[in-house]
Amino acid sequence: LTVGGGIKTIKNIQSLLKAGADKVSINSAAIADPNIIKSSSKYFGSQCIVVAVDVKKNNNSWKVHSHGGTKDTGIDAIEWLQKIEDLGAGEILLTSMDKDGTKSGFDLEILSIANNILTIPVIASGGVGSIEHFYEGVKVGKADALLAASVFHFNEFSIMDVKNYLKKRNIEVRI
Repeated sequence: LTVGGGIKTIKNIQSLLKAGADKVSINSAAIADPNIIKSSSKYFGSQCIVVAVDVKKNNNSWKVHSHGGTKDTGIDAIEWLQKIEDLGAGEILLTSMDKDGTKSGFDLEILSIANNILTIPVIASGGVGSIEHFYEGVKVGKADALLAASVFHFNEFSIMDVKNYLKKRNIEVRI
């Protein structure tokens, strides 16, 4: 179980882990003070620290956004992803704000770039609209994990439908 939202301090992280969370996801706090990544990874272990990164494409590059994708931080996304890994994050939750809610599929371009430069796992987020998008996220985008919401909330297909589809396509999943 990964818990995120409003996490700003080591004490916040400690409270959530003591309450039963396996991991915490930080975003705005990491942008405001990147040292929280380093200090929390050292204190709790990198396996507990997921850094959420919301990106939007601007011409031929991606910029990091905060506040649910509404505020452009001016930070180059590729440089930020590398910095996050260097600071000790255990995983990255990468959300394409351009794709989020569109049901047009993951942003396979930024996913591929991220997975080619990073050694830590990347969770793909933003854009799932069909069962095939899950497969593309793994095979084309090289994501280590996948996040989807509305397709499950509105019962467009079930989690087991996705798992069975991926298994048939030779993607390792727990059934």
